[in-house]
Amino acid sequence: MKRIFILCAALVMSAAAMAQDEPAAPAGKWETSSTPALKISEFMFNNWSKTGNSQIDGTATFFGNYKYTHPRFVWDNVVDLAYGYAWQDLDNDTVGGLFETRRKSNDKIDLTSAISWNAYKGIGASFTANLKTQFGSGYEYDGIGAAAEATKRKVSSFFAPAYLTTALSFEYKQPNWSVSFSFLTGKTTFVCNDQMIHDSLFYGVIQKDNFDYTDPATYTHVYFALGSYVKAQYLKKDLLPRLDLYARAELFYDYKKPDNMAWGDATEMAASSKYTLATDETWDDLAGRNWLGRRAFETDLDFEVKLDYRLSEHIAANFAFNLKWDTDFSGMGKWGHWQIYQMAGVQVYFNWKTPKA
Repeated sequence: MKRIFILCAALVMSAAAMAQDEPAAPAGKWETSSTPALKISEFMFNNWSKTGNSQIDGTATFFGNYKYTHPRFVWDNVVDLAYGYAWQDLDNDTVGGLFETRRKSNDKIDLTSAISWNAYKGIGASFTANLKTQFGSGYEYDGIGAAAEATKRKVSSFFAPAYLTTALSFEYKQPNWSVSFSFLTGKTTFVCNDQMIHDSLFYGVIQKDNFDYTDPATYTHVYFALGSYVKAQYLKKDLLPRLDLYARAELFYDYKKPDNMAWGDATEMAASSKYTLATDETWDDLAGRNWLGRRAFETDLDFEVKLDYRLSEHIAANFAFNLKWDTDFSGMGKWGHWQIYQMAGVQVYFNWKTPKA
């Protein structure tokens, strides 16, 4: 027993001595950037031959990038937030007063955390988690002023919908751009609002066969999709002097959902109970619209581009464009499954970086 104890002690001391001889692994480094901003736009039209609606818009944004760089991996975290309102003068008779109509102009929560490992010359693997939702409720309006408030219908709210995407990807990364592809991606859709489910605003959450509009106990609030995912992004500081460009494109294909949809004509779909109509639809509305073919193509697209031109240290002109195609989006108005957002304006911003540039 004594010999065994002496041998174990010798091995521990030898390992400690070897560890002291080895050089310490270099520590990682944090680089952070936090940019809160306030964008204010104003338009006034009075007896203007080209016509137009007077408007005041105020939008608060926050963009944060928090990156930890280690010799073996990179951990990148992005916080992208926005919330804004526009006050519009839509009533030419000024019955409701000047700027009588208020509409939400921007509302975004976009959180991303990604850890990547570089295997060889920019080729590696990454694990990404992304959450998208919004702060407040969104409404569809009919009319202006008091009439709009009386007829508005809630079509979205916080976590209704929300999308959580997790992906284990192969990645090719260069200083200004990267492309990642995943065969194994989970996309979870949340609709945590009973009133929206009651109004058939499911956003892709498939309801059970025993779904009953009058019984919230039968509602399904979460749908988990398993599919493939492609993401490409490009970020270039000083593309031209003082001009920054950011662009991204994301594609997601759901392996499961086509198998869960009803197949056949409208009569068979009505009998299957696997598809529930939107509030303003009838089964006859689906006839001749190639609806089933579109459901078989269960691919979502999210494309975004941003341009920022720095006028001074704290003032910038900016442009943003976001285009989405989602077969689960029932659509308001004539655009169907397409969603389009475009913004241009001037903003006051501040930026805190570590280490300082």
